[in-house]
Amino acid sequence: AKRSFGPGSARPIIRGFDGDRVLIMQDNIRTGTLSSQSGDHGELLNLGELDRVEIIKGPASLLYGSSAMGGTINAISNHHDFSQHAHRHKGLRGFLRGLGGSANALGGSTAGFDYGVGNWMIFGSGGGLRTHDYNIPGGNTVLNSRSQNSGGRVGVVYYGDRTFLSLGGDYDTGEYGIPFAADFHHHEEEGEGNEEEVERISIDARRWSTHINWRLQDPTPPIEYFVLKLNHSHWLHDEVEVFESSDRRVGTKFGNKQFIYRGQFEQKKRGPLSGRFGFWGITRDYNVTGEEAFSPPVDQDGFAVFALEELDYERFRFQIGGRLEWNRYSLPFAESGTIPGQLAPARSRRFKGLSASTGFRTKLWSGGAFLINYYHTNRAPALDELYYFGPHTGNLAFEIGNPQLDAERGNGFDISLRHDLNRARMTVNYYFYDFSNFIFPFATGAEIDGLQEIEFTQLHTRFTGGEVTFDVGLYSNLWLNLATDYVNAKEKANNTMLPRIPPLRGKVGLDFHAKNLSIRPELVVANQQHLTFTNETRTPGYAVCNLKATYSIPRPRLAHQFSGTFFNIGNRLYRNHSSFIKDLAPEIGRGVRFGYTLRLF
Repeated sequence: AKRSFGPGSARPIIRGFDGDRVLIMQDNIRTGTLSSQSGDHGELLNLGELDRVEIIKGPASLLYGSSAMGGTINAISNHHDFSQHAHRHKGLRGFLRGLGGSANALGGSTAGFDYGVGNWMIFGSGGGLRTHDYNIPGGNTVLNSRSQNSGGRVGVVYYGDRTFLSLGGDYDTGEYGIPFAADFHHHEEEGEGNEEEVERISIDARRWSTHINWRLQDPTPPIEYFVLKLNHSHWLHDEVEVFESSDRRVGTKFGNKQFIYRGQFEQKKRGPLSGRFGFWGITRDYNVTGEEAFSPPVDQDGFAVFALEELDYERFRFQIGGRLEWNRYSLPFAESGTIPGQLAPARSRRFKGLSASTGFRTKLWSGGAFLINYYHTNRAPALDELYYFGPHTGNLAFEIGNPQLDAERGNGFDISLRHDLNRARMTVNYYFYDFSNFIFPFATGAEIDGLQEIEFTQLHTRFTGGEVTFDVGLYSNLWLNLATDYVNAKEKANNTMLPRIPPLRGKVGLDFHAKNLSIRPELVVANQQHLTFTNETRTPGYAVCNLKATYSIPRPRLAHQFSGTFFNIGNRLYRNHSSFIKDLAPEIGRGVRFGYTLRLF
């Protein structure tokens, strides 16, 4: 599922987990944005530059963060594999992508190249994407849902006999509207004898990033290679108020500087044993100024050591992972007593915690396997959970952080049964997670300036659910695809459901292949969500039809790919229960999307 305060700020939800419990990275490094802290803060990832997206669960997720239960999403760029598979090539390679569509006036393009000569290679890419306000069934549009972003990256790579070194830089910029935010905003522009209401609010964001990747092959006999990543990023975004006269004014400014270093040692396989271990650290400088400065400036320092070991025998495989992490939040002005008014109780905090996970997989029959993973997580409270205090229209709330929060601890397991053989593929997952002190934005029932009052507290909660996928080959070129998923999450003291938990959902689809042509119709259905939090509204069920198709034309050293999507074919009015603005904004209506990709090998 996704949560959003409009399309520009959409962010994934995994098994009901949101925010800081879902780590988003690009090329194994945290993106440096503030999307986990607010429903209206988004990412500036250029999808046209991505080669693939990985979702990491189980013990391997501890290589990147201490919240193993939510999982990790890793956006892999086209140039990432230069460091993962250190090989050189001569000459020019590249790609060109174009995208267009209806229902939101979608348009965009991205291009990239790499050129190798001798031991050196240079690479670069860039592009942009823009949308207008999106249409909903009935002929209306969701005002101020438009978005645009652009960016690029350049770099140089050196390949030695045992070493690899790359240096590069990225720049991304974007602006997207926050639908209905102005309805909860009270600032007025005072002129000479007149007053103007805020007509709309948008987010204007920029991100600079520089990175160094170094790889050393065979540093010592037990180690196959060592990889060191250094990354510095600077994220800025302004909450821009646009008045009836089209005048613009920056209401609140957010800044987030971070420096991350990460070193990983890959062990040489010794019989059934393989593994990796390493270290990670972060230095972060966060500040917010302006009308909604609901947090003091905060400096964060973190350090972690991690390891993942695996025993792989012919019939079964065993994994164990661990991560010991330290985090410190410092308030630069706390000692001088200059934290304003109601933020005075805020104080610096230190946290140390061990997270661990084990996994076991065994073969049951030809093509069949059974897996079980156990998790113990220790997550330091996020900055917003500790220090926010004030009106936060992005979450439709007046948020009150709690500087006394303890680290969040949880235990859980997931069980999986899998089959992949010949003309049948199946996966059945069941999971159960229990938190003794789950950090939770509790709605008190009170309102402040029209916003619900939210207090961050800790409660005993549990999450349980499952996913099932089943693919069967009806003919040599025709597959039937079935899928369903469900999550149930509640706090146990009062047996109350947690908010914005996705309902029971399912999908039925066909996948037809004929040489280079693929056609995939699908029906996506969702049950009504009546298991709701206090004062949360129910969401009706829905059924939506989509059609996807691709056609490829391979040629020597290049390939053309054409793609098309016909979505919400029936123009069904439906709502996403996990959206912050589901009661105000339905999802997008009927439309088409076309894409073209040219690859030069």
